[in-house]
Amino acid sequence: MRRMLFIAAMMLWIPRTALAMHIAEGYLPLKWALLWDLLALPFVILGLYSIRRLVDANPRLKMLLGFAGAFAFVLSALKLPSVTGSCSHPTGVGLGAIIFGPWVMSVLGMIVLIFQALLLAHGGITTLGANTFSMAVAGPIASYLVYRGINKLGGPKWLSVFLAASLGDLLTYVTTSLQLALAFPANPGGFSASFLKFMGIFAVTQVPLAISEGLLTVMVINLLTSYNEEMLTSLLMVPKEVRHER
Repeated sequence: MRRMLFIAAMMLWIPRTALAMHIAEGYLPLKWALLWDLLALPFVILGLYSIRRLVDANPRLKMLLGFAGAFAFVLSALKLPSVTGSCSHPTGVGLGAIIFGPWVMSVLGMIVLIFQALLLAHGGITTLGANTFSMAVAGPIASYLVYRGINKLGGPKWLSVFLAASLGDLLTYVTTSLQLALAFPANPGGFSASFLKFMGIFAVTQVPLAISEGLLTVMVINLLTSYNEEMLTSLLMVPKEVRHER
């Protein structure tokens, strides 16, 4: 009974129009939309620079860059219903972050979000900075750090890939919850209460989705490795090598 009352309260408390991993067009107040634009911009600029250096070092990377972007586009376009009229979806950014590093995915992720906003009405242009920061900045950074950290500890490759993709997905939804809670603090309870409410809404479907994305990313990495193990092994180290060669 208490659980039913809690869910009913959440349905009345939190607006439905924003309950998606991509914050809807026009939903954020102007000051918050501009703030997230400014916070995302340096990472996008760094990503453009990183892509140029990678492509200059190896032009063959263009095809794999396109694949990483397409992977993120397809997965993040799969909106699945959640509780209280919200929706969740995988992000697909972990794959590119593992192979190229997080800065490249800030650009690829932003491009994905632009196409989804224009073609699928998923997200929006006014909320592009916020969505870019959560899915294309925070998520890839988490994936990259987890992947590199487990590798340094000597963990198995499949585990590092699985946890990198899964935790990158989860951090995206945590960041989105933070963004919405900052813009719409609960009354009473303020930011903390609102943050926990948004987190609770997403967690119902996002946790199993994160696990599924982790498993799928492991499968894709294995397929790419079987196709060209030597190239993929070298690509996984490209970001570090390129930084030191110029």
